Amino acid sequence: MSLSQSRLATETPTFADLIADIKRGSIKIPQFQRKFVWKEPQALKLLDSISNNYPIGSLLMWKTSVKLATERNIGNFKLPKTDDMSPTDYVLDGQQRITVIYSSLGAPDTEVGFSPKFDLRSKSFVSKEEIESAILFPLRWLYNTTKVLNFRTALQTHEDAQQLQERLDELIDAFSKYKLPVVTLKDLTVEEVCPIFERINSSGTKLSTYDLMVAATWSEQFDLNARVEQIAEVLSGKNFRKIEPDTVLKCLSAVQYGSIRQDQIITLRQLGSGEMDSLAQRTRDALLLAVDALSTEFRIYSWDFLPYEALLIVLCYVYSHTSAPSEVNVPRLKQWFWRSSFSQRYRVGGENFVSKDLQEVAKFIVKGEGKPTDFGVPPQPDFWMRLPFRAANSLSVAFTLALASLHPQNITNGAFIDVTVALSHFNKKEFHHIFPRNYLKLKKIKGEHNAIANICMLASGENKAISDKEPDLYLPKTVASLGVSADKVFESNALPLPSEFDYAKATYESFLNKRTKVITSIVDKLCNG
Repeated sequence: MSLSQSRLATETPTFADLIADIKRGSIKIPQFQRKFVWKEPQALKLLDSISNNYPIGSLLMWKTSVKLATERNIGNFKLPKTDDMSPTDYVLDGQQRITVIYSSLGAPDTEVGFSPKFDLRSKSFVSKEEIESAILFPLRWLYNTTKVLNFRTALQTHEDAQQLQERLDELIDAFSKYKLPVVTLKDLTVEEVCPIFERINSSGTKLSTYDLMVAATWSEQFDLNARVEQIAEVLSGKNFRKIEPDTVLKCLSAVQYGSIRQDQIITLRQLGSGEMDSLAQRTRDALLLAVDALSTEFRIYSWDFLPYEALLIVLCYVYSHTSAPSEVNVPRLKQWFWRSSFSQRYRVGGENFVSKDLQEVAKFIVKGEGKPTDFGVPPQPDFWMRLPFRAANSLSVAFTLALASLHPQNITNGAFIDVTVALSHFNKKEFHHIFPRNYLKLKKIKGEHNAIANICMLASGENKAISDKEPDLYLPKTVASLGVSADKVFESNALPLPSEFDYAKATYESFLNKRTKVITSIVDKLCNG
């Protein structure tokens, strides 16, 4: 996108003009801006630059008739409530600087907060009286003629009165004449402003679609932020931690439009407050059903163990378009979930791919249309011995869920593992390398030591007890202690059965080859519902 000259304006107003516009309400801070974060040394340095007539950058404004949710304060200072003006200048870049300028020069003299002074003796800016001999001029008096004249007259009592008065005049002259460049984008749409904000924002703040939608859909009757927080609170009661706001926004768009494309999400702002409120309620109900399905059918107890965000969005869409949860065909639901997870279906493709899948998955699960293979096929057996086990890897997550579906027991004592603990968050203490990595490293054994096929669930206490023991010693001992239960316990961990595999003579290579076959068999069963 290129901007024509008619949509781009540059001005150089004085600080007095900017402060007047802020108080009048024609300049506002949009709600998606981050809070004021500058420390006092940064603010004092900015004032010093101004007094020396150094450039301090420019402000970027967005002049538009679109009404956004705005902050009612600048920094710590509450502004008077103003009538909505048309158009309004929203600060896109320069919030920290304009906050310092307003709090230093424009805030009421009686307000608490950052209220700097200029030491006429040391010619420096301070935020409090630090030196007894200092002669301090409050910057908030700068535009108050009466206070300036009284202060200037009082300086005559000092021996160096002439020098002090000259310095005061220089300070007032510097701040009164300083002009700050302001670039204004005029009549751009929300879609056009978003990438511009992300590209030029000097603070490095990334403006998400959610941030814009919070501002663009806000009204006295509807607050998207508040509704998302309510949804998150309800879901936390299902043992899920806080859901990402962007995910909720995508679910809202999926339920309303059957699409999560960016341009479609943006159009949510065209809905009235009542329509948005109704949509939020429908989405909340669908998300609750989706979370119930994830926990009961797949033993997913937190967002950390959801292989892909898209799985939740699609599931939310499916439940929002059924008149009753019983319409969901559970075997087909499982086929879609496991095939999509193990084939890494949603690793690439983006919003267009997921949007297309919404209807396709609904047809497959609810109407019984389509084939399971439409949603992917599991990896080849050797994949499990090559891919490292990592929390951020979707296949590692899917593998862990597959293990949880077997109701695993500790290989050391046969006690059932509390998978809720292991899956509440990615707790590495609950996972065990069957061939310990330090052992493999010491023996200089080739291959991926952290391979998925080398992992099983094990309670943290038992894991610590095994530590780095040699597998050809601790595994046969474990098998012997389990007795007739050994096969059952090992089977619950997707491990080769002791009755069919000699762990005392096993090499790392022979173990991996045998176990990948076991894993492949289990994954195939899951993918077939």
